[in-house]
Order: sequence, then C-alpha cells, then structure tokens
Amino acid sequence: MELFWILLFSVFHRYVQTQGVYAPANAQIVHSGQTCVVKEDNISERIYTIREGDTLVLQCLVKGHPRPQVRWTKTAGSASDKFQETSIFNETLRIPNIQRVQGGRYYCKAENGVGVAAIKSIRVDVQYLDKPVLTVHQTVGDVRGNYYQEKTVFLRCTVNSNPPARFIWKRGNKPIEQSKDNGVDIYEPLYTQGETKVLKLKNLRPQDFANYTCQVSVRNVCDIPDSSVTFRLTNTTTPPALKLSVNETYVVDPGQDVTLSCEVTAGFPTPRVTWSRYPGSLPQRSVIQGGSLTLQSVTPADAGVYNCTAVNNVGNPARRTANLIVRTMKNLTFQITPDSNKDSESIQMGRDLKLSCHVDAQPQDMVNYTWYKNGALIYPTDSLIVLRSDPDLSVFVPPVLSVPVGGGVVNVSEGGTAELVCLVDGKPRPPVLWSRANKDLPMPSGDWVVETRDGRLRLTNVTRDMMGAYRCQTAPYNGLNIKRRQGQVQLNVEYPPVVDPVLLDVRSQTLSTVNLRCLVLKSNPNRIASARWYRNGMPIRTPPVDPQSVPQLRFKLDTTNNGTYECRLSNGVGTSTCTFIVSAQPYNAEFYYDTPNPIRTLKNNYSYILQWTQKEPDAVDKIIGYWINVQQNRQTVLSKQTTTKEPVKGVLMSYTLMDLRIPLSYEVSLTPITSYGTGNTVTRTIQYSEPYTYPRPSDHVCGFEDIRICGFTQDRRDVFDWTRQNHLTQNPKRSVNTGPDTDRSGTKEGYYMYIETSRPRQDGDRARLLSPLYNVTAARGPTGTTRTPYCVSFYYHMNGKHMGTLNVLTRVKSIATVDSAVWSLSGHQGPEWRKADAEIYPSGPFQVVFEGIRGNGFEGDIAIDDVSVTKGKCKQKESVDKTAVLSGTHQSLHLLPVIVQLLCTIFLTFLLR
Repeated sequence: MELFWILLFSVFHRYVQTQGVYAPANAQIVHSGQTCVVKEDNISERIYTIREGDTLVLQCLVKGHPRPQVRWTKTAGSASDKFQETSIFNETLRIPNIQRVQGGRYYCKAENGVGVAAIKSIRVDVQYLDKPVLTVHQTVGDVRGNYYQEKTVFLRCTVNSNPPARFIWKRGNKPIEQSKDNGVDIYEPLYTQGETKVLKLKNLRPQDFANYTCQVSVRNVCDIPDSSVTFRLTNTTTPPALKLSVNETYVVDPGQDVTLSCEVTAGFPTPRVTWSRYPGSLPQRSVIQGGSLTLQSVTPADAGVYNCTAVNNVGNPARRTANLIVRTMKNLTFQITPDSNKDSESIQMGRDLKLSCHVDAQPQDMVNYTWYKNGALIYPTDSLIVLRSDPDLSVFVPPVLSVPVGGGVVNVSEGGTAELVCLVDGKPRPPVLWSRANKDLPMPSGDWVVETRDGRLRLTNVTRDMMGAYRCQTAPYNGLNIKRRQGQVQLNVEYPPVVDPVLLDVRSQTLSTVNLRCLVLKSNPNRIASARWYRNGMPIRTPPVDPQSVPQLRFKLDTTNNGTYECRLSNGVGTSTCTFIVSAQPYNAEFYYDTPNPIRTLKNNYSYILQWTQKEPDAVDKIIGYWINVQQNRQTVLSKQTTTKEPVKGVLMSYTLMDLRIPLSYEVSLTPITSYGTGNTVTRTIQYSEPYTYPRPSDHVCGFEDIRICGFTQDRRDVFDWTRQNHLTQNPKRSVNTGPDTDRSGTKEGYYMYIETSRPRQDGDRARLLSPLYNVTAARGPTGTTRTPYCVSFYYHMNGKHMGTLNVLTRVKSIATVDSAVWSLSGHQGPEWRKADAEIYPSGPFQVVFEGIRGNGFEGDIAIDDVSVTKGKCKQKESVDKTAVLSGTHQSLHLLPVIVQLLCTIFLTFLLR
C-alpha cells in the first residue's frame, strides 16, 4: 500500500512539472504593527483593534503567478465622513500615529491578469479615550408658593471614547451610589454629543458642597488608562459674566491700533477668557493679554466679527461680540446713460442724460456723495441731475471695438508668448474684458474674466491647453451705459508631434523580419515636414517619406544590425523621436514564488528547489541554458551553466541547490542564454529559518496566550478564519449554548482559538489554521522506508446542537502540497474540554492543519487549546475512545475524496501523454 502512494505521488509530481503554472491571485490580510487584538464579531467580520497614536501596519500576503499587483483602498467607517479615493500600491500599508478618523474598512486587492482579482478586507477600529469635560448647571425654582426655595445642581460629565466609557462619580474619594443617597440622581440625558453622565444634586445640602470627580474608563482596553476631572462645588459657585469695552459695531480707520477689552464681572471659579474671529482666525499681529485683544495697524483684511468668550464650566459660557469695520473705499465707477426713453446710444442736445457715481465702501451706508461741475459745487435733486444746454457734452462718443487686420488668428509656438489685441475707441474709452469663448473654460490665470485697459491680452509660457477662441468685450462701467461691443480672437498653439511609441523594446529571432513603425498621435501643424531614421546615432538611407503616411522601417535582423533605432519626426515647430531597442537578446526569467520552503538535509546543511518560468521564450532565439550564480555575503559559492529543455511559456522549470549552510541566506542570480548571448538577469534571496520557537517538535505547548499565536497562521484558501478569544473579549451578543466560557485550564483570562458560526457563515464553510513549518528529514532504512513519528496533542471543545466537524490534517511540503487527514470528529461532544492525540509520520517538512467545518446552524462554535507537536509516538492511554485516530469506516470515508482526486490526476496524466 505504501508503494502505491509513492508511485501516485511521483506521477502527480511529474504532472505538475509538465503543466502550465499560471495561477490566479490569492490574498490574505495580516498585521505586523502595533495592535490590541484581532478578532471577529458576531457576524464573523475581522476587526483589527488599535490604540490612537500607534502605528498601523497591514500586510497583504499574496499568492499566484505571475506575481500579483497589490492595491489598498479604504471606505468610510463610523469615525470618517468621506470615502478615501487615494490608492496605495504596496503590499504593506503603514500608517504611523493613526487617528480616530482613519478607522474604517480597508481593502486589499490583488490581481495578476489571471482569473478574477482577489479582494480581502479588514475593519480597523481605533480605540481612544479623551479627557472628560465637567460642566455645572444650576436651576432655582419656586415650590409651594413662597414658602421656601429649592436649588438643584446638575454636574454634567461628557467624554469621547471608543469603546463606550464607564462612568464613576466620586464625592471626595468616596464613590457615589444612588441607591444609598436620596439626594442624588445619576442618569444619561438624551440627544447629547459624545457619552454623557449627569449627577443631579437635589435641594442642595451642606454636605453637597465638596470636591466632585468624574472618572471614566474603557476597562484598560488597548492599555488605555482611566481619565478623570475634578470640580470643587461651593456656595459661591456662579456662572461667568462679561462686559465689552466697545460698541457691538466698531468702525475704525486703516492703520489705527485697536484694543478690544472684555472685563469679567462675575463667575467662580475664575473664568478663562478666549478670543476668536469669524471668518478666519485671529490676525497674526494680534496680541492677547488677559482679557484684552490688541490689533496693531489694522488693515481691511482685519475686519470681521470678534468673539470674546468666558468659561469656568459653570452654566453656559458668557459671550460678547464686536463687529470691527475698517473704513475702505474702492472700485469707484462713473456711468453716463443717454436718454433711455428714446432708446439712443448717443448724447443729443435737448435730451435727458443720467450721470451715476458709485463706490464700494465699508461702511456703505455712511458714504456721502458730492457733485461738482467744472470745480463748482452742484446741488442735486432727489434722483438725478438734468443738464440740457451743456456744450461740453459733445465730447462723449459711443465706444467702437474691432479686431485689427490679421489679428483674428494668433499663431504661437508652445512655450512662447502671445498677444491678443482688440482695438477700442470712444469717449470716455472703456476697459476691455477678456474671457474664453467656451464658457466652461477659465482664463489661463485661473480667473473667469481678465480686464485690460488698452485691449491687449498678453499670455506667457503658452501651452496647447490654452488653444481656442477668446472673446473681448467692452466693460459696462467707466463709460457709456449702453449695449456691450464684442469681438473674438483665435489662439493657435503650435507644438511638435506627439508620437507612439516613445520607447519600445523589440526582441526577435535572428534572421527574422523586423518592422518598426512610428505613429503620430497629434501634431500642430499636422503636416510632417521630415522623417529620418537613425541606428546607434548614425543616419540610415531610406526612401523619402510621404508626409501623409506612417513612417516605418523593415529589415532582417542579424548579428550586425542589433542596436538602438530612432525615427525623428519634425513638423517645422519641433522634433519628436520614436526609439526602438532592437535585439535577439532573450527576455528575463521569472521566479516562481510558490516554491517549497528550504528543507534540512543534514545537521548543518539544507537544500532549496529553485523554480522559474521563462518570459516570451518564442519571441527570440532558442534558449540553450541558464547561468546560475549563488552568492553569500557577496562571495560567490556557485557559478555554473545548466542545460535545459527548450522552455515553453508558462511551464515550470527547476534546479536544486545543494549544500547550503544553516542559517545563512543566499542571493541567487538567473540569466537565460541563447546563441545570440545572455539575457537579462533576475535575482532573489533564499533563507533557511527554523520554525517559530514555540511550538516546535518538543515538549512545549501552545495555549495561544500570545497575540502571535505561536506562529500559527490562517490558510489563505479557506472561506473564513479562526479567532483568538478569551472570556473577557467575548462579544456580549454572541450565540448562547455554544462555544467555551473559559480556556482549557478553566481561567477566564486564558485564550483559545475558535470558529464563529453565526451569520454570514453557511453550512459547509471551512476555516483552516496552519501550524509553523517543521523542517524534518525522512530517514530511509536498508529494508524499506521508515519515518520518524510525531505526536499531535490538543484539547477541543465541541458544544452545540448544530456542531459541524473538526479535522486535523498534515500538509507535507514538496513540489506539490499534499494534505492528509489524520484525525476527525463530528457532532455535539458536551460542554467540557476533551483531549485528543494523533500520530503522524511525515515524509518531509510539514505543517499541522486544524480545519473547522460549520454545521447546519449557528450553535456550532468549535474551539481548540493547548496544542503541542512532539517528536516520538503518543503516550498510550488507558482507554481508546472516539477522540482517537481515524479508524475503520470513518477513516475510509474521510479519505475517499483525496483518493478520488489522485486517481483522476493519474487518469488525466496518461491521457495527456
């Protein structure tokens, strides 16, 4: 029987070697930075809990061939108000000093062009606890007429935290218990921000005047210590009151020094006074001293609403506001409107005429306008001045706007300077406003409208994006108030050709025909004036190029004409170049990253199976071998050429490196060789490392007390993950009647690993937990194969009416990974922890796999604890029960899928041959 399995494995090994190894991307998110715990909630969502200010490090472990590309994205969480669109292309996501707004769901997307992309997600929950804020509010009400007064005091304590905080009120150093003091009420108010707890002191008593402390705690989650705030309540406690030294509206001249003072008239404890401004912040030149704010040499930019606030955490803050207005006058405009009743654009004798003057000023309602004619004061009427017989009005002429001859189109080279001109005449002559004819485009300066006094628009460092039509029109102010005149100028920006490809690596077989084409994507002007070909910088004689055709060069590749080819295209404005690197040099090999781990062969040596595929082997000459170079600490330990069969795209090749020293690492270089020469060299580093120090094939036991879970990892190919948990971290909403309350030793602080079978888990979903890799050597005796036994010992907890199956498998590392079942148990086993042992006989480096399979309901949480893998046979027990090694029909049925799969593999192998 053992000989049959060896033959079956060798056939399967050969099948894997001869078939393509393209594999779709697979991904898994693990953490390696600071963290509190990684757990799953009641719907089996992975949650990464971290303290605010710590460093978040998430790694996306990817698998597949070719090597997948990784992209990180994030969607908003409860503490974030927008979607983060920025993508991070890196397998490791690192966020130092993480803040609460950076919590949310992070996605790792891995894709390599084979199959669909792999997407994994994890929710990051940032834990924090701010210092609480304690405020005091007092109410006074008449009760039973005027017989007596009742004074009630509310102490309100508010804090922001994650997770929700627990509040403890203290009077002095003694906690306040509502059940033991009829004079207090403790409650949570509705409609408050953050978490709030109110201590109500009813009908103040002498003993109520004391020190009150509000202590908040998140129960040491993420090692966050408790926080507290203390307030001293006395019979003199009063809210703040303020008095402002200036009027609410304060008008000053530019350049004047201004002092605003807030005097505290009441309040105990002594209020703290602060100043703010709206809009914006306080000016940089402002000086705050006590309750006074001084602004030196004010400017119009200093205008705004200044707020003085006094706070002593008693009652509501006291506020006073001063609206500071700095006198300004700008944008003085003068308009002349002909007789609007006659619909005229000219000024005529005997007609009405409207002269209007306006200035933008602060304050606007305090502007005084005075009219003069020829220096003499005019006394205005209510709305206008009527001038019927003034001979000087004949000098006013309506404006005329025109584009000069030849100025309708302005040509300029990219990077140059252009001047667009619209001539304007008239008395008074109005300014000219420039804008883009396409209303959706702004001017090059970023403004939508640009004003010029003489009608000339000057553009510097012109780019092709500026090309288009520009509109010029007369301004409606500083001239006659009539219909606008307008014109249009076309800006034409000339630039060199845009070509494709800019740089292309062309590799071909010797004596094959190479065709190089240089495609013009766009150009201004469109006509190509010249096209010339060069090889290694020297011109090549070619027939003249038709300006309307695509420049191309055809030749037969041989050992004399490899090199760099250039096609230089010019359109009279500039020259662009298509560059081709032409050779018969082979492409680089691609290392296969799913190769087995290094295997110990002797006491101090190990071997490594180097595996790779060849990129585009059919594009160049036949590859006759590979040059392998191995270095250790920059010293060459192996340099040789290995022969190989002609590579096929996507087919795996291998070479075994022997006699490598433990625990040294080596840099391996691989270079393909053809009759033309050597190709590009690729390198990778290999290293031998012992498995995690605990557990290992010894007497150590893993109780999963460390967050590193003894080097165990989640299988990236399963449906969901195992979760580390103890009684204190259990979800309070978890399913009852299933799962353990304590670890195997019976302590609530002890941890264990379990599978959560609540929603969204479905019947048959699998979770696999992998042990570290154990490097062992199979010993072969003279009369056959003998293997060293190992004992896998563990405790399991399978309590629940929907209990599924717990399997233990061994995963042996070789050319192909093979999982073998060694132990299995299904169904409800009671509320106790039970011990199980399983003997295994691995043929090489191996891992132990704990596989939990969800049953037909949510009451099926499976747990394991105290796992050990020891060298030697398991100790004999007094009795053998159903927790022992698979036996009889159960074992045969469990192995049936594995046998069927391997038989199918043999059948397919012979068919393909």
